[in-house]
Amino acid sequence: MADKLAPRTIALEDWAETPGEWHGEIQGFGGEVSLIFVRAESGKGPRLHSHPYPETFIVRAGRALYTIGDREIEAGPGEILVVPAGMPHKFRSLGPDVLESIDIHASERFVTDWLE
Repeated sequence: MADKLAPRTIALEDWAETPGEWHGEIQGFGGEVSLIFVRAESGKGPRLHSHPYPETFIVRAGRALYTIGDREIEAGPGEILVVPAGMPHKFRSLGPDVLESIDIHASERFVTDWLE
């Protein structure tokens, strides 16, 4: 049995949907969180949805317009946004650069309620 306190490492090749590209996902990382590695071209992003747990967005590159509840927030590299549990949200890459972000779900599995 693996030691629950031992560090865990996952290589890019093990989660990237396209080899070497920043895009993919991991569920149950460390048993407590799930991760989405977003790579979105201008105009792309998920439709309105919510989760029964908080979600944190860390923008690595590009810019995006986040709709969180009734607020719109433009965010770029180095900015972090936290969406409370149950709050409707979506985002759209603003371009011209590709949006890269890490989306952290405070759950061992993705649970999404699509609202549109």
